Amino acid sequence: MRHLALLALIAATPASAGVPEALDEVILPGFAGFAEAATALSVAASADCTPESLKAPWNAAFDAWTQIGDIRIGPSETGALGVAFWPDVRGFTPRTLGNLIKAEAEVGTDPAAYAEVSIAGRGLFALERMFYDADFSGYEAGSYSCTLVQTMTAELAAQAGALDAGWEGFSKVLLSAGEEGNTLYLSEGEAMDVLYTQALSGLEFSDVARLGNPLGSFERPRPTRAEAWRSERSLRNVLLNADASVALAHAVGGIPLPVTDAALARLHELAERVSDPSFQDIEDPSARLRVEIVQQQVNAIGEAIKGELGAALGLTAGFNSQDGD
Repeated sequence: MRHLALLALIAATPASAGVPEALDEVILPGFAGFAEAATALSVAASADCTPESLKAPWNAAFDAWTQIGDIRIGPSETGALGVAFWPDVRGFTPRTLGNLIKAEAEVGTDPAAYAEVSIAGRGLFALERMFYDADFSGYEAGSYSCTLVQTMTAELAAQAGALDAGWEGFSKVLLSAGEEGNTLYLSEGEAMDVLYTQALSGLEFSDVARLGNPLGSFERPRPTRAEAWRSERSLRNVLLNADASVALAHAVGGIPLPVTDAALARLHELAERVSDPSFQDIEDPSARLRVEIVQQQVNAIGEAIKGELGAALGLTAGFNSQDGD
């Protein structure tokens, strides 16, 4: 399984720690990989715009996004919003797409102009609607919706390329922490703290939003508030983001994290017991309990990182831009 391969890679990595390792091992290859996957999706859409032909490359792009999607500093602090507009509790995405399609708006035929469309109509979640929502996915080749999908995928590839390029530049800011002229990070310790925060923030977001939103309360579960439930990615996203958080923690620390690794392996084991990967059955008490146990284990990974990495290196978690979601 993927997480076992990840743990083997971590175990084989020589002990080294810090900002350069986090950039070289996780962040920069992650953004480059997402740019490559988004471009592949756009190329596929130009050849065949129909949902069934694009679900696989879209899922590949989403998988690539999970490697770095919860990192929200530098270019990603605002640049990620157009890639992954979620949660959308007020239904802005279907409204935006519906208005564009009804009007056959010219902006939907121009990838450069489409960058000015509301973030609700752009990125991975808007494309999920086009591919998996019956209200949008019935289009045929040659239709306005087909052209719109081609525009959306091209614009997503442009966003991914901009993030990749932006991180190439921002990496120099992180690497020069504490040097004269760096007014953002006044010491290497500050840069380490911010990367440590990013390792924790994805786990916190999974707890509060990816799992907490659909769980709601026992009396009022909200399954359709699960992330990417139409494409049945809800549980997958939790797992892949947890993998990414642990990989970043290892790169930042460069020390053995056996409790963290065991907690991650346990998360994958518990996830196999979840009956519906889209969390649409959580009105059933037993199904809900299995998702709650997954939520508890996500928290256990965060606590393990704090205990093994934060305490050992004296790192302090600060604010992250997803705190308000």
